[in-house]
Amino acid sequence: MNSTTTTITPPNATAGGSAAASSYYRFKPWNVGRFVVWTLFAVALIVAPMLFRSSLALTMLSQIGYLIIICLSYNILLGQGGMLSFGHAVYTGLGSFIAIHAMNMATKGSVNIPLVLIPLVGGLAGAFFAIILGFVTTKKSGTTFAMITLGIGELVASMALMFPEFFGGEGGITTDRTYGKAFFGLNFGSGMQVYYLIAAYCFVCTAAMFAFTGTPLGRILNAVRDNPERVEFIGYNTQRVRYFAFIIAGFFAGIGGGLATINFEIITGADSLSVIRSGGYLLFTFLGGATFFFGPIIGAVLLVLASVLLSELSKAWLLYLGLVFLFMVMYAPGGIASLIMMNLRLAKYGKLRQLGSSYLGLAGTALVGVMGAACMIEMTYHLQLNAALGPELTFLGATLNAKGFASWFGAVFVMVTGFGLFELCRRQFLRQWGTIQEEIEHEIKRTEAL
Repeated sequence: MNSTTTTITPPNATAGGSAAASSYYRFKPWNVGRFVVWTLFAVALIVAPMLFRSSLALTMLSQIGYLIIICLSYNILLGQGGMLSFGHAVYTGLGSFIAIHAMNMATKGSVNIPLVLIPLVGGLAGAFFAIILGFVTTKKSGTTFAMITLGIGELVASMALMFPEFFGGEGGITTDRTYGKAFFGLNFGSGMQVYYLIAAYCFVCTAAMFAFTGTPLGRILNAVRDNPERVEFIGYNTQRVRYFAFIIAGFFAGIGGGLATINFEIITGADSLSVIRSGGYLLFTFLGGATFFFGPIIGAVLLVLASVLLSELSKAWLLYLGLVFLFMVMYAPGGIASLIMMNLRLAKYGKLRQLGSSYLGLAGTALVGVMGAACMIEMTYHLQLNAALGPELTFLGATLNAKGFASWFGAVFVMVTGFGLFELCRRQFLRQWGTIQEEIEHEIKRTEAL
């Protein structure tokens, strides 16, 4: 608990009077809610591998850890600064390559860098390249900025094949993370030890980036996003603000790249620096919710689930992902985080229960419609990619005939019925939602009047 001492002189005291100055303590209480949230976040990082014990789950948790850092670093540009970048993988990838070269040099004894500091090497590398490339990139804003980042991203990605000595060519570069002396008995040979290293960096970097949002630079960055003309009018250089934010984002992106190097012990240039990787960071940061700090954390979890689990379930997973992105842009541009916050607002005023049946109706009808559409997509993919295996395929335990009329008619019927009922439920939900919002606004005005 923080305390400050303030001296108060009574109004009736004069210069020669005998009234003594009195002192008292004013206490600034802890933000209990924030303390609870950060404690739960730390506990989740610690307990997660104890709950999910399989090697696949541990690998996914490690990926989630460093992707949280990368997505949050990207959100410094997109969410806090309004800078749409198509080349964020440049700083993640270059940080990875510098980190893996540093690991190989340490293995040979050329330098003495403990493994626990390798992510910082990647971070410094990311910041270094952000200093060089960001000075040009941040000269412009808006669409021009986005196009410049796309061009630089393609340029650096093409260099991966032009300089195989540094980038390792198509095969990439490998390393061994168990070099050197053990760190407090840890040689990081096991996946569990690597996970906790990633988790420690994840917590510290997340806290640091959250603290950045409250700094003067973080606040003025928000102002540059919202109204750059007014920021220039009060005397700030908007390009310099964007440039400093770009460097900070590059630093944390490089840390994420260094952690990825430790986790996989291999880096390939064509994949790590590609615009597809940058697009993935953009896509899932947006899906999680770029306007909220915790949104990119949700996006990082979704990124791993989509790339590891969804890709194993269906060859059409990219199509499903694109449809989800389209749906979110149309109906929830604030991402999943905005949906959570809207419902927390309803819960605050005791209105969430009124929408329980409506949510069940929307979820049920949407699920029916999606199942019908998914049947059509899977049959189409089967005809295009697996025609040699015959017309039959198994989908969710049911056998479908990709060339049979009954399968197609059933899929179309289920899709049309599901989405038709969904539209009816959606209209009813919107009327109910509007009524509840009016009640909340009326209650807020009544409270302010009192």
